[in-house]
Amino acid sequence: MSGTGGFQTQAYPQPSMAVAGDFCSQNPYFTVDAGPGGLVSGGPNGVAVGRFAWAYPPVDPDGAPTIVQNFGNGPVWGFVHREQQALITVYLQDATQFIAPGYEMALMNGGDFWVVNDGTTQALPQGQGQAAMKAYANLSTGKVSFAATGAPTNAATSTASSIQAVTTTFTGSINGDVLTVTVAPGTALVPGAILTGTAGTIPANTQVISQLSGTIGGVGTYLLSNPEVTYPTAGTIPTTATITASWGVLTVGGTLTGTWGVGGLLSGTGVAANTYITALGTGAGGAGTYIVNNGSGVGSGAINLVGNVETKWVCMSSGLPGELVKISSHPLG
Repeated sequence: MSGTGGFQTQAYPQPSMAVAGDFCSQNPYFTVDAGPGGLVSGGPNGVAVGRFAWAYPPVDPDGAPTIVQNFGNGPVWGFVHREQQALITVYLQDATQFIAPGYEMALMNGGDFWVVNDGTTQALPQGQGQAAMKAYANLSTGKVSFAATGAPTNAATSTASSIQAVTTTFTGSINGDVLTVTVAPGTALVPGAILTGTAGTIPANTQVISQLSGTIGGVGTYLLSNPEVTYPTAGTIPTTATITASWGVLTVGGTLTGTWGVGGLLSGTGVAANTYITALGTGAGGAGTYIVNNGSGVGSGAINLVGNVETKWVCMSSGLPGELVKISSHPLG
């Protein structure tokens, strides 16, 4: 073991079993089939090795690379395997587990790997009539924890929160995955806004991912979740038309626990499935407002932030919190 400056300060009689992200077997493994341009590490801090990750947009025929992040919503895209692709950028740092933003990378959607148990309970494999625990991915960090099938945990809770529906219109056009706004909306556009229009077809659930240029929330260009949209219909005159954007504003209040943040999946009475936080409003982890991708209004009540999502990987070795654990996408039985 080396300390500051790379000088050895400690020795162990046995080498470490592995480093998080290593293969733990010689069994077959599988990679995510990335579209044109492949996968690249996202920002601002890059992608951590040995964790789960998500990517967006799902396909980009324009040849732009698909961005990978250690946070997201819904099922994970895959696992970040250790391939010596991380980059040391800190002075005198001995090693790193982060892939720098913009670097090419791969995601594994099948195989056997070592991970760190970042949960609060012991990871247990199959045995003596007990099914193997499933690996869960933290929706904010991609870190791994273990629990029984169908047992996601809440990262934050509230006793008196609500969602207000917001709708605004503007003039613009869409070419591929880029929205161009020519006349500003009455209410500033936000990440997660769902778009609809009447001068042609905008595919269902097409949403704003981020702003590319222009006045914040106003005239400018925006990246969309759907890469193949033409609006108005090709050949139509005029070449711009009215577009409607809708989203929700979550107001977090009452008695609170945990931290609220972008990417958090919501649950509660009346909350539509797959409703998640897409941007900050006045809130920054606690009480305040947050932008969500669903404009279905919800009255004041208990709304929770789902902390993790179940993956297809299962526990293959025992491990206490903080210890290395084997996971596999090939369960026994």
